[in-house]
Amino acid sequence: MRKKLVATVFALALGMLLNKEASAQTSKEIKLITLDPGHFHAALVQKNMYPEVSPEVRVYAPVGADLDFHLQRIKGYNTRTDSPTKWDEQVYTGSDYFEKMLVEKAGNVVVIAGNNRIKADYLEKSINAGFNVLADKPMIINEKDFEKLKRTFASAAQKKVLLYDIMTERYEISTMLQREFSMLASAFGNLEKGTPENPAVTKESVHHFYKYVSGSVLTRPSWFMDVSQQGEGIVDVNTHLVDLIQWECFPEQIIDYKKDIKINDARRWTTDMTLSQFKTITKTQGFPDYLKKDVVNDTLLKVFSNGEINYQLKGVHAKASVIWAYQAPEGGGDTHYSIMRGTKANLIIRQGAEQNYKPTLYIEPISNDKAYETGLNQALAIVQKKYPGVSLKKNDKGWEVEIPEKYKEGHEAHFGRVTEKYLEFLKQGKLPAWEVPNMIAKYYTTTQALKLATKTQ
Repeated sequence: MRKKLVATVFALALGMLLNKEASAQTSKEIKLITLDPGHFHAALVQKNMYPEVSPEVRVYAPVGADLDFHLQRIKGYNTRTDSPTKWDEQVYTGSDYFEKMLVEKAGNVVVIAGNNRIKADYLEKSINAGFNVLADKPMIINEKDFEKLKRTFASAAQKKVLLYDIMTERYEISTMLQREFSMLASAFGNLEKGTPENPAVTKESVHHFYKYVSGSVLTRPSWFMDVSQQGEGIVDVNTHLVDLIQWECFPEQIIDYKKDIKINDARRWTTDMTLSQFKTITKTQGFPDYLKKDVVNDTLLKVFSNGEINYQLKGVHAKASVIWAYQAPEGGGDTHYSIMRGTKANLIIRQGAEQNYKPTLYIEPISNDKAYETGLNQALAIVQKKYPGVSLKKNDKGWEVEIPEKYKEGHEAHFGRVTEKYLEFLKQGKLPAWEVPNMIAKYYTTTQALKLATKTQ
């Protein structure tokens, strides 16, 4: 009798657990979970509300400044005058916060944006527990976690959940239009193959440690400057650039990292930060012990935040570079440079002082004759069907693409765009066939580049 009772109780408990897991995954309402939000990108996902997403958000995190800053940002969105949000943050801060999240299954989408040293484990265990995951880049920061990431994607497929990273730069309008024109032969021709010395595609991103986010000077956690926790620039911001190269050069095509990618060369170098500068952006009193390995004369921190990758993608030579400065020039901010070289024209995004630090797309033909102009106008008519109001302004090198203000959203708004796209995928129950193999290819490229740069320096 006792054995039968124990068996019955066990069966009921197991049934409840399975039903809880099933209900968390099959519920039509999306319920967000925020896990250990160490990066401000976690908050930007919630800068706006989404009709299909519950206002109640469970937060599982250790006590500390990272959590405090996150909750302050959410409170700022909830209390702003213009279109305030209505997020209800339910916070758990026990030392077992991660295990608690896995067991409670209080939501069906986990948002992970924080310390990259532990992110691979967060991803793997969250997926294995049956959660969908929306993750900030980079998912991994070194070669040893690459196999783990592949296993995690395989597990996601088996459990029919979606693992996706936040690629905001796909939603920057000048980049979107660069991609559109590159797919129109009358404007671009065919993509050149290039050489190591003169790549067919070059992308360079300049970032700044001191910056404004949501109207305030961003407070960065001290660990952000520790490359063993945040990752070096070559595997961090370069994730965006490698993604864009894949996305623009081979739109919606599957990339096989085993045969389509060859790293030619890679290098890394430091950005120097004074103790005073460090205190300003971290709101702390000095360098923590884990940064002492990177400090010279107790006053100068050297951060390996810069990196460059020269590689071939399906035979096309490409270069991706990330550069970090402490602070932008007056009126400036993070900037992006990009060129795609075609047989008929080069498509170039510039964002310097001449452009008032606003990304601007130019079309510069190889042979600027009447026949090319006719073909370009044909291409423009096709682009205008998708982006009404886009026009061309002639200059001495070709044309500037004039983009209506309605398409120009700031970087922060792009997090909402990515989230909306991810919610669409959740409704469909799948990602496009090319997304997962291309995420794997992207992280293979960045981690192999770091391995090479470290070895050859």
